[in-house]
Amino acid sequence: MIRRFGQPPEKGRKYTRRPGAYALLPRAGQFLVTHQSEPLPEIQLPGGGIDPGESAITALHREVLEETGWHIATPQKMGIFRRFVFMPEYDIWAEKICHIFIARPVVRMGMPSEPAHEAVWLPFNETIDLLANDGDRHFAAEFARCYG
Repeated sequence: MIRRFGQPPEKGRKYTRRPGAYALLPRAGQFLVTHQSEPLPEIQLPGGGIDPGESAITALHREVLEETGWHIATPQKMGIFRRFVFMPEYDIWAEKICHIFIARPVVRMGMPSEPAHEAVWLPFNETIDLLANDGDRHFAAEFARCYG
């Protein structure tokens, strides 16, 4: 059974399953995160949807580069959770299956290519307080508790 964070699914609502890969990117007591300014301003773990035929690791590398401009190394799976949300950018209700990885940010290649995204370094505790969803906060807090 995959742990759920956030609101339970609404009875009678159809949800589209959306698997995704997301990264905790720690370095020197900080996490590299994404500030997404649209459709709503949010601090997020870098990552996103796994495209059909794509592996979670391939998606993770692609999404982190698009949203932060950084290449990563040595991704290791930390856990998984799901949440039921409306995704305004796709106009769908989704059951997001969120695969969480820990990876090492190794080199900044440039600015994020994803529109409305900015790469930000934040201290562990500040990141935990600011992350936009309960699942991301849970995994960031677990990492900080063990390694912070």
